[in-house]
Amino acid sequence: MKILGKFPSTRLRRVRNSDWVRRLISESNLSANDLILPIFIRDGYNKIEEIKSMPGVKRYSLDRISKILDQAERFKIPMIAIFPYTPEKKKNNNGLEALNENNLVCRSLRLIKKKYKKFGVMTDVALDPYTSHGHDGILINGKIDNDKTLDVLNNQALLQASMGSDVIAPSDMMDGRIGSIRKYLEKNKFVDTKILSYAVKYASSFYGPFRDAVGSKKKLKGDKKTYQMDIRNYNEAIREVGLDIKEGADFVMVKPGMPYLDIISLIKQNFKVPVFSYQVSGEYSMIINAIKNKNLNKDSIYESLICLKRAGSNAIVTYFALDIAKRIKSI
Repeated sequence: MKILGKFPSTRLRRVRNSDWVRRLISESNLSANDLILPIFIRDGYNKIEEIKSMPGVKRYSLDRISKILDQAERFKIPMIAIFPYTPEKKKNNNGLEALNENNLVCRSLRLIKKKYKKFGVMTDVALDPYTSHGHDGILINGKIDNDKTLDVLNNQALLQASMGSDVIAPSDMMDGRIGSIRKYLEKNKFVDTKILSYAVKYASSFYGPFRDAVGSKKKLKGDKKTYQMDIRNYNEAIREVGLDIKEGADFVMVKPGMPYLDIISLIKQNFKVPVFSYQVSGEYSMIINAIKNKNLNKDSIYESLICLKRAGSNAIVTYFALDIAKRIKSI
């Protein structure tokens, strides 16, 4: 790339010296339209429960969920994502609670879709909130059985779609699950149900607080490295995304976010599809704790999100969604 201009005729500070000109030529911008709000739900009544490892983030019983949904609607968040905290008594080796039409996710979908019409609802397709071993699939003789897991995921996806989920989000990282789910949805006439594939989900250390939030951390036996991506790999991300697009994904996700900005950029440059990123629980907790300890100020929240936009994210799943939407509206 040839660099044009020469000092002093070219002074790049000229276009930085006033707020109005910085705003005029900004290359990446953040709006409420870029945000997806994750919400944790739990059984019980009149419960709003703090998640200790994620300061400021809460679990809501369904009779209290309107407290956060009203805010999402007010600040024009385009989509929310639902994650359940499943009681231990409802977990088993095969995660069959995922197929219960009266499970937390299904009940929340029926409630939300009845009352809230202005945003979409995304639901996670994976078994880890429901399994007694904490893995995303069917565990047989100590190994995840890919193809047996697909059968359960198909039915989980169809159930969620029938309850009103707008976006099915397989986060399990089983091979072939996008094609399998897409065919199953088409067969059952859910042709408009969208699929957001967690196409590039790394076996990251940044998920710990989330596993606390859904109650799977203490249950997890071993690790997830046989199905989630190796953190050392770059080109493999292209293969994962390419396959998922061919199989019928409408959007693709890169997870985690900030540690994988290079991967977001890589996918955006190579595929002309909407790319989402997930600013995961570990990223959130690091930033919010640094702010509480006065090591960072609140501007770091905006900066952490704008860098995901700059890398190529069309939308960002973030626990800061409401905070940043409020800030944007007040500007």
